[in-house]
Parts: sequence; structure tokens; C-alpha cells
Amino acid sequence: MNTLKQMMLVMTASLFLQGCCEKAATTLSGLDPSDFESEYNGSATHLYTLVNKNGMEVCITNFGGRIVSMMVPDKEGKMRDVVLGFDNVKSYFPENNLSDFGAAIGRYANRLDHGHINIDGIDYQLPQNNFGHCLHGGPTGWQYQVYEEIEHDSQHLKLSRFSPDGDNGFPGDVRAYVTYTLDDDNALSISYEATTSAPTVINMTNHSYFNLSGDPEKSIEDNIMWVNSSAYTPIDDTYMTTGEIAPVEGTPFDFRIYHPISDSISADDEQIRNGNGYDHNWVLDTEGDITKTAVHLLCPASGISLKVYTDEPGIQIYTGNFLDGTVTGKKGTAYQQRTGICLETQHYPDSPNKAGWPSAILRPGETYTSNCIFAFSIDK
Repeated sequence: MNTLKQMMLVMTASLFLQGCCEKAATTLSGLDPSDFESEYNGSATHLYTLVNKNGMEVCITNFGGRIVSMMVPDKEGKMRDVVLGFDNVKSYFPENNLSDFGAAIGRYANRLDHGHINIDGIDYQLPQNNFGHCLHGGPTGWQYQVYEEIEHDSQHLKLSRFSPDGDNGFPGDVRAYVTYTLDDDNALSISYEATTSAPTVINMTNHSYFNLSGDPEKSIEDNIMWVNSSAYTPIDDTYMTTGEIAPVEGTPFDFRIYHPISDSISADDEQIRNGNGYDHNWVLDTEGDITKTAVHLLCPASGISLKVYTDEPGIQIYTGNFLDGTVTGKKGTAYQQRTGICLETQHYPDSPNKAGWPSAILRPGETYTSNCIFAFSIDK
């Protein structure tokens, strides 16, 4: 009996210690990595954690290459999660939520007019999954696929995705890479690369919804924004670019002087009505120079500052207009309208169908590259 009792005590202690270890293994943002261990279309999903010397933490799942959480310090030194998302991988699966939260988008971010492209005189018909247009690579775009881990250490993660010829109608076998690097200055760099076996179009971006207050129940409308842009691309009432490049001066799209988003997001303006707020591409004045600030976003409540840098010609700013409380995210929070803002560095929407706009065509022997940096600090 004594031996049996001893064995039972050892087993009980072992289970207790295992439970403690599991709790200790949760991330700073409160995520349990085991909730991201699953399988989708025969590929395993995981959660990866990057941490720098300041304690900033970025959690990423290889399902869709999605940023799940991002912990940064506020003005009081408290760590806050500044992106929206889910606390388990299955909530990202399309059968549960059709969302783009945090995703590495491909093949073509944003919209392509009526799902049509023409490359070298050949027409291709793509899916029409958004107001008659092809959005974010179609209904089974890369945000709904599992990326393969290539490299991973404490501050670095490289993922890869193979997209076969004909994937959602796009031509060419494409091998793409997305690399996340967290530096010790509290900046997350995202670099994209792709090659192709046949002429195709590529336009990758990250679709994180930022809420710099760290409280996803609060609107982002009180955020103060500056955009390094003197022009934008207007849209029609199906969110498709018209082909015009219009000056921001005298419009609600002029953020060349810092002001709160709330000052102009509800303006009596046709473009605001067409986008139900901001869902537009700004033409950047940075001329592809990644050392120049493209967008600066500030949250007065938390003091958190976010500067965006990119070598892309444009940035889509989307103010979460379609969020309506029907999606429940991390910690049981229902995401209401405008509780997140997306800052998507990219080529202009529908560039392949707009003469004179920066080309998004990738040919065999070439390498597509795109880079952006999300740099966090405290606004003094």
C-alpha cells in the first residue's frame, strides 16, 4: 500500500507540475501555444513567439502568416496588445471566420477589377469574391493557407508558401517568402520575396488591425494621424479604384498636418460615403525610400506611437468599417466598427488594369521584393 500511495503522490505531483509548466508557457499576451497546434488541409499549424531585450513580444501563426498579438509598452510602461485577432488558430479558419486579421496577404493584396487581369495579351479570370471584384487573392488566398517554417529564432521568423499555377486563377508556379524580424528598438520589419515560373502579378502586404490603446473596445477614431502623401486613388461604390490619382488638398484625405481621424472620417464627402469611412490607397511621397516615414499614428490615451516605413508606392488605410460586433476575438471581445486600423503597404489597388500605374507584374528570372517596418515608441 505504501508503494501504491507513493506512486499516486508522484503522479499527482507530476500532473501539478505539468499544469504549472503549461501555464508558464503562455505568452505575455496570454496566448496558449497549444491552442495553435492543429492541422489545416494536411499541414500543421503552430504559434511562434518573438521577444526583444525590452520585452516587446510578437506572436505569429503560420496559418496565413498572421500576426496574432503584439505587446508594446505604453507611456506608463505597461505592456499592451495593440493588434486584433483570435486566441486560437481554429478561429482563423475560413469556415469559422472569414477574416484577414494579421495576415500575410497574397497573391494580390486589395482588389482586381471584376477579377480580370491581362498579361502579355492573355486574359485571366480570377474569383469575384468582393462586390464583383477579386479581393486579397480570392476566397482561398494565402491568408487561408498554411505557410511553411523556414527559419525561427527568438527575434526572427521566415515562412514560405508555394502557390501552384492556376491557384485562384493566377498564372505561374510561385514560391513566396515572408520574414518577420523584431529588433531591439521595438520595430518589427516584414520582408516579402517571390519568384515565378510564368508571368504573373504579385502584391503582398500585412493586414494587421492596430488598436494602439491596447483596449479593443475603444475606437481608433481619436488616434492622431499623419500621412506622407499629397494624392490618393478615389474609389467607386464597389470599393474599386477609378483610375484617377487625385490631390488630397481640400479633402478629408489630407493628413499632411497631424489631426485626429475623427475630424474627417464622417465628413459629408462622396469618397467617405463610398468607403463607409477610410478604405483608400494613399499615393506616398516617399518615392520608395524606406528611411522616410510613410504614416505616423499616435494614441493619446496610451501614448503609443507607430511609424510605418516602406519601399512600396502606396498604403491602403482601412478603418475597420466592416467590423460590426459579430466577430468575437481575444479575451471574448466583440470587435465593433472602427476598433482597428489597417496600414497596408502595397502597390495601388488594381494596378495591373490601370495604365501608367506602378507595375505589379513578376516574370521568370525576376525576384519580387517588398519591405515594411512597424516602429513603436512612446510619444513624449
